[in-house]
Amino acid sequence: MKSSEIKFWIQKAQRRDKDAFTELMEFYMKDMYRTAIAILMNEEDAADALQDTILTCWEKLYTLKKPEFFKTWMTRVLINHCCDMKRKNAVYKDIESCEEPSKCDEYNLELKEAYASVNERYRLPLELYYSQGFKMREIAEILSLPVNTIKTRISRGRKELEEYYRGC
Repeated sequence: MKSSEIKFWIQKAQRRDKDAFTELMEFYMKDMYRTAIAILMNEEDAADALQDTILTCWEKLYTLKKPEFFKTWMTRVLINHCCDMKRKNAVYKDIESCEEPSKCDEYNLELKEAYASVNERYRLPLELYYSQGFKMREIAEILSLPVNTIKTRISRGRKELEEYYRGC
C-alpha cells in the first residue's frame, strides 16, 4: 500500500469508518505482532496486547493529529500495552516461566528463539529498525530515548544475534 493510500484509509478511519480501520489494522498486523513478540516473548500475551491496542486505537483515533504518524502512534500504544502486561505478569513469572511450546509455524519459533537470545533492552529497537523499517530517530521518539542510545542498542543487539547464529 502506498503512503497516499494509507493516509486516505487513516482519514476515513478517523471519520469512524470501520472498514477503513479494519483495513489499516490488517495492513499493520504482522508488524504489530512482531513488536509484541519482541517485548513479551509469549504468543498468548502478544495476542492480548494486539487486541487491547486495536481497541485503544479505535477509541482514541480522534487524538491522532497527523495521519503520517499513524504507525508511530499505533506502535507506541502497542508498546505501552505490552509494558503494562509485563508489569502485571511479573508476579506470576516464576510459575509461568516454564511455558509449553505452542502450535506455531517455524518462522515464529525461529523468531522467538533468536529474540530470546538477545538482551531484552536490545530486542525492541532491533525489531523496529530491521523488521518494521523505522528510522533511528523515529525509534528514539517512540521509546523516549536519545538517538545515540538507540544506535548503541541496535549495534549491541546485532552482536548478540551474531553470536546466537554462530552458535547454531
